Amino acid sequence: MNQAVILAGGHGKRMKAEIPKPMLEVLDVPMLGWVIRACEKAEVSRICVVTGYKAEFIECYLNGAYETALQSERLGTGHAVMQAEKFLKADAEGHTLVLCGDAPFMDSDTIRAALELHTAQNNAVTVITAELADPKGYGRIIRSESDGIAAIVEEKDASLAQKKITEVNSGAYWFRTADLLELLGGLTPQNAQGEYYLTDTIGLALSRGLRAGVYLTENTDVILGANTRKDLLHLRETARRKILDHHMENGVDFTCIEGVVIGTEVEIEAGTVIQPGTILKGKTKIGRGCKIGPNCLIEDTVIGEHCVLNAVQAYSSVIENNVKIGPFVHIRPNSRIRSGVKIGDFVEVKNSVIGEQTSIAHLTYVGDSDVGRKVNFGCGTVTVNYDGISKQRCEIGDSCFIGCNTNLIAPVKLGQGVYTAAGSTITKDVPDYALAVERGTLKVKEGYSLRKLRTRLFPGEKEGK
Repeated sequence: MNQAVILAGGHGKRMKAEIPKPMLEVLDVPMLGWVIRACEKAEVSRICVVTGYKAEFIECYLNGAYETALQSERLGTGHAVMQAEKFLKADAEGHTLVLCGDAPFMDSDTIRAALELHTAQNNAVTVITAELADPKGYGRIIRSESDGIAAIVEEKDASLAQKKITEVNSGAYWFRTADLLELLGGLTPQNAQGEYYLTDTIGLALSRGLRAGVYLTENTDVILGANTRKDLLHLRETARRKILDHHMENGVDFTCIEGVVIGTEVEIEAGTVIQPGTILKGKTKIGRGCKIGPNCLIEDTVIGEHCVLNAVQAYSSVIENNVKIGPFVHIRPNSRIRSGVKIGDFVEVKNSVIGEQTSIAHLTYVGDSDVGRKVNFGCGTVTVNYDGISKQRCEIGDSCFIGCNTNLIAPVKLGQGVYTAAGSTITKDVPDYALAVERGTLKVKEGYSLRKLRTRLFPGEKEGK
């Protein structure tokens, strides 16, 4: 079986972060998550993550899905892989991929193609490389006469001629697992840093008569990592532009990309327009012919066709076809907005079903409610769903007309075609086609405010004169 060891023990001191560097996010996914996803897509599902600094954060993120090994002292990349020895020995017959947990753009195609070359050439180790126009800072690949690899030379040790080489080490390798175990045993910390370098396995393999090969990937972004916040921002912008380019190729239109951020799992159909300031996250799906934005935040929400959302925040909900929402609307989790609904400004919907062609014009809260078709909500309506201890539901039938400033005290049911008078507080069920009026008795005290005004305007006078 083929397996992977992902090195994720780094601190990243220059980041000044309180979590392990691989847990810093690129488009809402930890860098480690990007690497794991690439492995899974390449069908390398047996994974060991080598942890180190604040390992509990990574353990919590993995939630037992993968094995881990702790590198309590960070003594180099070779030392990190040594910590996974038990994992490696458990299945030593196949091949092992070694990846960096803070290099998020390793892709499944590169992993598969490198493995194919690795096995075809019967290599003990195959280094994944890339060619850069500006290779400064990266280890240079010295090719052998047989088109394998002779050495990896770090820039500080490179000659002027070697510095002109544009092929660089990505930090990712395929090993024959049995050979990797043997080569790890031969590593020594004979260098200025006193560390065990995984790159030294190349020389060891060659000295033992084993073949070391190179796979040159077309995806030059596989080498990108982050040592500073500036690097991290570059990763985020690179990922953002890649995703926007992908959607544009699929027929999605962007009026302007300022402030537009789209997650890796978001799906958008052709003909939809995304406007500035729009953020799409999680497993959001958007149908064709929609207009989303400006300034929308949509997360884990399914949106149908020909919808218009303006300055809307929506979470874990379903919005069906031909819906118009906004501006300044909050759709909270577990809501379903059915086809043809119109929702205006300053409306909040939570854990509710809003029936077809219903209109909620403005300044309304609908929570824990089941609303029928063609209902009209007047301004200031509130479903009073919480009694301080538990949540209760309201049920509103088809074609109801809810007067302005109506309070529906849950649990309450309005039948079909019910009207409520403006300012009513409805505390009991209302039958079909009835008018519900529930207001307090008006009491008028004549002259009351006049006496108050006299006291304020003429403080010397006594009240009552």
